[in-house]
Amino acid sequence: MAAAMSDDIRHNSAVDQADTPPDRLAINPASAHFDGDALARGIGIRFKGVVRHNVEEYCISEGWVRVPAGRTRDRYGQPLTIKLSGPVEAWFEDLGGDAPLVKL
Repeated sequence: MAAAMSDDIRHNSAVDQADTPPDRLAINPASAHFDGDALARGIGIRFKGVVRHNVEEYCISEGWVRVPAGRTRDRYGQPLTIKLSGPVEAWFEDLGGDAPLVKL
């Protein structure tokens, strides 16, 4: 009986984990933190209380986002980014208005 309960708890936490976005995510496919499946679902980012649509990379646990620094590009054609620190919240946009938020 106890084994069945622990299986249910693990299953419920796996479902909850599937509905929350990763702690760190990047949109650049060359990055180690790129996750195409999560990006395909759509990620909403709120940084310092404002919804941002230009985030290149974020980390919720460390509290930062990387955004493009204007239209400047590096020598490989990638946008130059700046790291902004502050509270970060993330959610999957395909879950609608009642999506679980991940924040620090």
